[in-house]
Amino acid sequence: MTPSTATTQISFEDYVAYDDGTAARYELVDGALVAMTPPTFRHMLIAKFIEQCLDTEIRRLGFRWLCFREAGIRTGVRKSRLTDVYVLTPEQVSNFLDESAICQTAPLLTVEVVSPESVSRDYRYKRTEYAALGVPEYWIVDPLQSTVTVLQLDEGMYEETVFVGHQPLVSPTFPELDLTVETLLAAGELAEEE
Repeated sequence: MTPSTATTQISFEDYVAYDDGTAARYELVDGALVAMTPPTFRHMLIAKFIEQCLDTEIRRLGFRWLCFREAGIRTGVRKSRLTDVYVLTPEQVSNFLDESAICQTAPLLTVEVVSPESVSRDYRYKRTEYAALGVPEYWIVDPLQSTVTVLQLDEGMYEETVFVGHQPLVSPTFPELDLTVETLLAAGELAEEE
């Protein structure tokens, strides 16, 4: 996901209203527009699978929570990130139904799927911004390393647990979730036809 060269600083409000007439998607980083390259199919398959798993678990638990893919999070005065998946309460959405899909408060859970060009952004910058925003749980799904890192916010800092292989994910937000790293990452593969 390649950054663009922005020459002027823009406000969050200008970012929300920005339309360059293309299908390009942007993050707002310290007032600068950063163009995002389209994700790979592997990336999209994994994100879609996570969204489906979380939607299923939300329904099973009878919660009214909402799971969204490829929506935004305002992480600062002049910052807004595009996330792969996040979970919100209905209250977080109700006042913004007819506005851009950018969450203004901390989601219950945020998930990023790592791509070669997003390693530093997902592990470093988003981690810092999500902690500062107060996101209680953040997953970093890394097909490059075959790991899932679950970060839990504790006194403003993330405590991390790294899961691999057949290990089931342990999620504070979804403690009964039955999902292994292997199953999650396999969603990024296409099954061979027999």
